[in-house]
Amino acid sequence: MPNPLSADIRTRFEALFAEGLTGREIGRRLMISAASASRLSQKLRQGLRLKPAENPRNTGHGRLAPYHEFLIELIHQDPDITLRELQGALADAHNVTASVSGIDQALKRLGYTYKKRASLRMNAREQG
Repeated sequence: MPNPLSADIRTRFEALFAEGLTGREIGRRLMISAASASRLSQKLRQGLRLKPAENPRNTGHGRLAPYHEFLIELIHQDPDITLRELQGALADAHNVTASVSGIDQALKRLGYTYKKRASLRMNAREQG
């Protein structure tokens, strides 16, 4: 999704529209697309203000935020716990179903990342 037009461009658009210029002329002058200029001029003709639409994205901390302390406690008890094991423990203790990727995102927000250890990896020569 592209960024909304700045407040400066919106106020300049309103001023030029009040002078009697068409939407396309204003678009060329302010270097915005003809489609955007047409939409903005249509809004002004309808008597609406030129303000950006609300952003519907959720900026919260996710559904697992109440369980962060529980997840951290499990990680401190067993640093090698897997995401699947965390998923099961969350379901058993709190009756909460969460995807593995959701748990991973919650842990990343808390600063925890999964690192593969070199001692656990086998190279091609050791395998066979």
